[in-house]
Amino acid sequence: MTKNKIEENAIIDRLVSTIPGGAHVHTKSYDSYPVTAPKITSHGKGAYLFDQNGNKFLDYGMALRSVTIGYGEKSINEAAIKQINNGNTSSFPTLIELEAAERLVSLIDSADMAKFIKDGSSATTAAVKLARAYTGRKIVARCKEQPFFSYDDWFIGTTSNNAGCLDETVNYTKLFEYNNIQSLEKIISQYSNQVACVILEPATYLMEPTNDFLSKVRLLCDKKNIVLIFDEIITGFRWSIKGAQHYYNVEPDLTAFGKGMANGFSLSALVGKKELMDLGSIGVENRVFLLSSTHGAEMCSLGAFVATMDFYEKNDVVSHLKEYGSKLIHMMNEVSSYHELADFFIVDGLPWLPRYTTNNLDGQRDSDLTMLFQQEMARHKVLMRNIIICYRHGERELELTRDALDKSLVVYKKALDNGVSRYLEKI
Repeated sequence: MTKNKIEENAIIDRLVSTIPGGAHVHTKSYDSYPVTAPKITSHGKGAYLFDQNGNKFLDYGMALRSVTIGYGEKSINEAAIKQINNGNTSSFPTLIELEAAERLVSLIDSADMAKFIKDGSSATTAAVKLARAYTGRKIVARCKEQPFFSYDDWFIGTTSNNAGCLDETVNYTKLFEYNNIQSLEKIISQYSNQVACVILEPATYLMEPTNDFLSKVRLLCDKKNIVLIFDEIITGFRWSIKGAQHYYNVEPDLTAFGKGMANGFSLSALVGKKELMDLGSIGVENRVFLLSSTHGAEMCSLGAFVATMDFYEKNDVVSHLKEYGSKLIHMMNEVSSYHELADFFIVDGLPWLPRYTTNNLDGQRDSDLTMLFQQEMARHKVLMRNIIICYRHGERELELTRDALDKSLVVYKKALDNGVSRYLEKI
């Protein structure tokens, strides 16, 4: 065993012995990545991450989509540091808290009021709570195909990761199909006057609305007095600076925002119509205890949010994400075709959120081939578990990606011919 391998195993042992799962997000755990990827990082800059030994990796993970401009962006860091020097917190509301709330409300078409918190799960769960309080109903209709809304029981209890969840809570969540208005109508008809809210991502990299699906959901919710909630944790600030709701021209009643809104600083938000948000206000009978958090309005994150929005507007970040993504999709498919792998390694999706598919000789998606591809890309210092684009991905990064892809697909093609197991390294 090499010295580096011994060191990596020691790091994994230290992580899993002190942190359940070895990370604070399931998808950051060591078993989610190939053996050639770093086990721990020291810092990031621009579109790059650095491991404990100073090795530099081009990153297409961007901290699980939370970084849309680049790691360690100077102007955003300076804005956060300014607020740290202002005390970072207070016994009262702060000036930056007011500025950030007004900025967010001015950006989002459906927002009359805003409340800040630290994670997306808290924001979506708060939206569900508001909807139940507003309607006096209990049932939540959530989109079946979309993989994550919250770590709270109302959602996670409907998945295979349901240990510790209460059946009596889970039973109030019903699943409908995206782009299938009839499946939602069926739930609403079956549970007449019991559905409090409909929650969904307006779109994903896998699917966009067809046949006016979002507009039909909006009309159905209006007709049945159901609260419509958009989870824009991912779509927000990627489809448009004003959210996917603006892009598709459909306004929800409540929206959760998160990843990308503060370029990696810990921040999420719930925004919505005044009649709903006001249920958490002072003087309301049977007031909703709405997102009351000591650190929800932490000043450094709010300063980072305002600076991030300034950067977006000055540099047209959304257009850059689309432009780079289009070039990347074209380039990767071009390289795949060069290696005669056009049917086996495919890149598609939306320009600002591409995806790749790894198919075996039978034309079926193959998770071992996916891991092999990631392994070879990481070997050539490109981390591509997903394809998440930031503003600091540019022409230099495109060429580095091309070079790594060209080398990686050589091994990929051999694995198709000779079997993946010959080339896939184990931890």
